[in-house]
Amino acid sequence: MTIHSRISGFGFHVPATSLSNADIESRCDITDEWILSRTGIATRRILGEGESGSDLALAASTAALENCGRKADEITHIVYTTCTPDACCPSAACTLAGKLGIDGLMAVDVNAACAGFVNGMELADALVARSPAACVLLVASECLSHRCNWEDRTTAVLFGDGAGAVLVTGSATPPPAAAPRNLSGEILDIIIGSDGSKGDLLLISGGFSASPYKLGDRVGPDYFIRMQGGLVFKQAVRCMTACCKELLERNSLGAKDVDLFIPHQANSRIIEAVGSRLDIPAERVFLNVHKYGNTSAASIPLALGEAMQEGRIERGMRVLVATFGGGLTWGAALMRF
Repeated sequence: MTIHSRISGFGFHVPATSLSNADIESRCDITDEWILSRTGIATRRILGEGESGSDLALAASTAALENCGRKADEITHIVYTTCTPDACCPSAACTLAGKLGIDGLMAVDVNAACAGFVNGMELADALVARSPAACVLLVASECLSHRCNWEDRTTAVLFGDGAGAVLVTGSATPPPAAAPRNLSGEILDIIIGSDGSKGDLLLISGGFSASPYKLGDRVGPDYFIRMQGGLVFKQAVRCMTACCKELLERNSLGAKDVDLFIPHQANSRIIEAVGSRLDIPAERVFLNVHKYGNTSAASIPLALGEAMQEGRIERGMRVLVATFGGGLTWGAALMRF
């Protein structure tokens, strides 16, 4: 019997602390108009004092479980996608499992930067194919505000913090008796790609094995996000467009068959460029970058959860998601609800 993975239980969470463009004008010697016109970002959420990425992941995961009527002890695997974990060791997934009060299960981190969630979908889909009764918690949580260099206005204004989570199960797995009426999406196809030769276009390197710090060293610029913005823009548009076209073509579909397109919320110019090249009209492109900024791996599940909450996704719809991040990494996934 062919097992088709389904994605359900949509949850997301963002910190309470909001940072508007006006709030950061003096920090970066920059104006609200400059930021908004170049990125489409008006505000972003950032971690408050004492908060961590796993705290955001816990809230998003709890919301996802409640959304599909499941309990934490039903989870068989945790796939946690992030490039900003709480610590190098233990893994963010193990930390989250502890906060959920569960043990004895696979708990693994995936780091593909902004493309992390779609890479996590590929892994979760494979886990369900191997173990049809699996219930995979796929969560993405990022706190890039902690890695922003406020002396570099080209990157600092872009990023925000947030988390999103879903449950991935097999189509043969019955929903729990207590499940509320919520939509689930069949994962039809996924494309993943990478190009490590261009890794220096977007990186955070300081403090790791290739750029170690000794006790007492000052934190340098390499600790923070560094990006060659113009080149990243071109690569993002090219790669996201290409993988979406390939995905649609190999499923004998065209732009007219996409009911909602949810791209990685990096900035509005990239989103507009990709939508235009795919010939998907603006009214079928989901946009929330103006509220949250670039939340890296959390971008896609956060947008999925919000689109579901707003009623933008209905039964029978095809939803296409696409992403691009450091590595370089990219990917796209097609779902039918």
